[in-house]
Amino acid sequence: MTTHQTTSLLVGLAVLVLLARLLGALARRLGQPAVIGEVLAGIALGPTLFHGAVSDALFPGSTRPLLSALAAVGVAVFMFIVGLEWDTGLIRGSGGVAPAVSVSSIVLPFGLGAALALVLMDRHGTDDRTAFMLFIGIAMSITAFPVLARILTDRGMTRTPLGVVALACASIDDVLAWSLLAGVVALSGAAGPDQWRILLAVPYLLGMLFVVRPLLRRWADRQASLRLTPAVFAGLLVGLLLSAAATEWVGLHYIFGAFLLGAVLPRSGTGPLRREVHDRLGHMSSTLLLPVFFLVAGLQVDLSGLDAGGLGDLALILLVAVGGKFLGAFAAARANRMPVRQSAALATLMNTRGLTELIVLNVGLQLGFLRQGLYSLMVVMAVVTTAMAGPLLTWLLGRPAPDDLPAPAPDVGTGAAVSPGEKP
Repeated sequence: MTTHQTTSLLVGLAVLVLLARLLGALARRLGQPAVIGEVLAGIALGPTLFHGAVSDALFPGSTRPLLSALAAVGVAVFMFIVGLEWDTGLIRGSGGVAPAVSVSSIVLPFGLGAALALVLMDRHGTDDRTAFMLFIGIAMSITAFPVLARILTDRGMTRTPLGVVALACASIDDVLAWSLLAGVVALSGAAGPDQWRILLAVPYLLGMLFVVRPLLRRWADRQASLRLTPAVFAGLLVGLLLSAAATEWVGLHYIFGAFLLGAVLPRSGTGPLRREVHDRLGHMSSTLLLPVFFLVAGLQVDLSGLDAGGLGDLALILLVAVGGKFLGAFAAARANRMPVRQSAALATLMNTRGLTELIVLNVGLQLGFLRQGLYSLMVVMAVVTTAMAGPLLTWLLGRPAPDDLPAPAPDVGTGAAVSPGEKP
C-alpha cells in the first residue's frame, strides 16, 4: 500500500467509526436498537446518497478489498458470539411452545417467500431459479436472536415467561435458518469444480460435536479457575479462524464454522469465561469490524433509482416478510393457549431480523443468489422489520416501568446481548 492509500484507509475508518457510533446512539435515543443507526451509516456512505461521492473520497477503489477482509473477520467474530450465546437450556425451559412457534414461523414465511420469488423472478431472478426461490424463502424466515435478546434486555423482559419463550424460539429459528441456508449453499454448487468437498461437511460437523466438544468439556473440568488468559484467548481466536476457514474450504460459508465453534464451547461452569470472551471480542467487533461490514453492505445498496415498480416490489416484500412471520408465530402461539396480546408480542419479536438478515443477504449476494437491485430492497426490509419491533411492543405491552428495567449494561456490540439467564 502507498502512503496515500494507508492514509485514506485510516481516515476513512475513523470517520466510519464516528458516524456509526453517533447514529447508533441516536437510534437508541429514539428507542431503536443501535444496529438501525449503524446500518443507516453504512447506507449513507454508499451510492444511495450523492451517487457514492462520499465513499469514493473516503475509500478509493484500491482500499475496497481491505474493507471486505475486515468485514469478513467482523462477521466471523459476530457469528462466533451468536454461537456462544446459543443455549439449549432455553429450549428445554420453554416447554412445547417454542418448538411449535419456531417451526410455524419458519415454514409459513419460507413458503410465502418461495411463492414471492415466482412473482419477482422476471425482474430480479437469477440463472439458478431453484436456488433463487429457496434463498428468498430463507431470507423471509430469519429472526435475529442477538437483536431480539438486546430488545428484551433493554425492556427488562429476559426472565419473564414471554421473554424466555421468545429467546427459545429465536434460538431454534437461528439453527433452522442456518441449516436451511447451508443446504441451499451446498446444493447450489457454490464450491465450483471442488464440489466434492461438501461431503466433508458431515464428518466435520460430527467431529466438532463428538470430538472437539467433549475435549473442551474435559479441559474446562480440569481447570481450577477458568479465566481468559492471553493463551486461552489466543487459542479461541485460532480455533475460530480455523473453524471458519474449514467450512469455507469445504464449500459452505465461513459463517457456519464460526457459529459452530461458539456453539460447541462448554456452557456449565464457564459463565465468567464466556462473559470475558464476549466482552473482549464484542467491543472490538462492534466498534470497528461490524461498522466496516455495514459499509461494505451499504456500498451494495443503491436506492437512488427506485421507481414505482421498485416501490411495488418493496411493498410485496414487506407484506410477505411481516405477514408470514407474524401469522406463523401468532397462530402457533394461540394454538398453544398463549393469550392474544402475548401471542401478538411474541410474533412481533419474531419479526426482528437485524444484522442476522444482513449477513444472510450478503451471503446471497456473494454467491449469486441475489442481484443488487433486489438486495437493496431486502436490506430496507431488514431495517424496517427491526425498527418496528420496539414501537409495536410498546403498543401491545406498554412501556416498562423504570423499576423493571435492568441496570445499564456495557454496549458490547450491534445486536450483541447479555447472555440469557445472566445479569446484564
